[in-house]
Amino acid sequence: MSRLIYAWVLTTLLGIPAAHAQITPELKIEITRGQEAAISIGVVPFGWQGPGAAPEDIAEVVSSDLLRSGRFEPLARDALPALPTSDSQVDFPRWKRRTRYLVVGNVRPGGSVGNYQVQFRLFDVVIPDKQRGLGGTQLVGLNFQRSANQLRGTAHDIADQIYEAIIGEPGAFNSNIAYITETRDKNNNKRYALKIADSDGYNAFPALESTQPIMSPTWSPDGARIAYVSFEGRRARIYIQELATGKRTEVAAYRGINGAPAFSPDGTRIAMTLSKDGNTEVYVKHLRTNQLRRLTNNPAIDTEPTWSPDGRAIAFTSNRGGSPQIYMVSANGGPAKRLTFDGRYNAGPSFSPDGRNIAVVHQTEDGGYRIGVFDLERQRVKVLTKTRRDDSPSFAPNGAMVLYSTTDFDGPTLTAVTVVGGFSQSFALRSGIVRDPAWGPTR
Repeated sequence: MSRLIYAWVLTTLLGIPAAHAQITPELKIEITRGQEAAISIGVVPFGWQGPGAAPEDIAEVVSSDLLRSGRFEPLARDALPALPTSDSQVDFPRWKRRTRYLVVGNVRPGGSVGNYQVQFRLFDVVIPDKQRGLGGTQLVGLNFQRSANQLRGTAHDIADQIYEAIIGEPGAFNSNIAYITETRDKNNNKRYALKIADSDGYNAFPALESTQPIMSPTWSPDGARIAYVSFEGRRARIYIQELATGKRTEVAAYRGINGAPAFSPDGTRIAMTLSKDGNTEVYVKHLRTNQLRRLTNNPAIDTEPTWSPDGRAIAFTSNRGGSPQIYMVSANGGPAKRLTFDGRYNAGPSFSPDGRNIAVVHQTEDGGYRIGVFDLERQRVKVLTKTRRDDSPSFAPNGAMVLYSTTDFDGPTLTAVTVVGGFSQSFALRSGIVRDPAWGPTR
């Protein structure tokens, strides 16, 4: 919604550094709506075979990840019937009375200073493994050799393995999110930052800081680069930045609007909204040759492009039918087809990874702007949220959740909602305003 309004107003008026674990994340997560029929699972504190305290509570990270997915209900630690750390210590009949699944593991110092060996096992405690003589069946078990600053990522890896083994779909815990923050310095001047964080809000760092607004971050398919709009110099420009090195490349700085960048699935092209020829249209630029191609040609406002996962089509927002709706055009150009007819307003499209759905900002009959999912096969919008001022939807890399920004009584926050079941969680910035989220690919 905000990006479309921005386009209308202007038309009218004219390297990821190594992560270090944070004790307190910049984004505070709160479960705002639960889900019925969540799967019970016991995640036992991992055994630590070294001096002093364990360098990371891996089991706590795994448990939190599974809980945040909305698909699992981990047992509270004080409700665990025992604390096994290997299969030989598991009393399967005892666990069978409490839960269906069990996770046990160990952490110990590795072969060199600062390295650790992490081992975990996931069991179905109901189905016995007669061949191994166990009262439960091991579903997955892996060993990792990781450095200290990789242990939290290892915990996310383990959660992804557990999610896929039980649900049958990839997890998305070991991924990053990007977002924009707006704060004030000691002189009460506004400061803007493009932040990158783990999917649970930890290990946040600024990829860019500025005294001028930043907006519309979007990830490259490999997660190594991020594109965004910056108003430094008080003029909108589109940049691509390498996260590992911080190197930036200016992609668009034409007269008028330069906005809403979106990488193609192969990372070779970028779609964007430009008004350099007088009207707000969707263009595609080849990043190697710098060849620029105008994709739409209509007197209306065409903006907010998003690529289909196969790279063959681009969906975008246009008011050519009298109100903002979602249209789709071939990535090679040609006539555009209107997709949404349900409601007076549908904008901000974001394709699901499987290409079956498009997340949108949908205006409901009561006037609220909520996040919905447009089913391309059934040709209808399913509303996912209950808040009234939602914006900037972005699918998780496994398609199970949609991350978006919203404004409620507590101010602007980020929220993630499951596509099935309506489970939701909020990500509140501890100080300042947070907006424009973008969920990156799995690492």
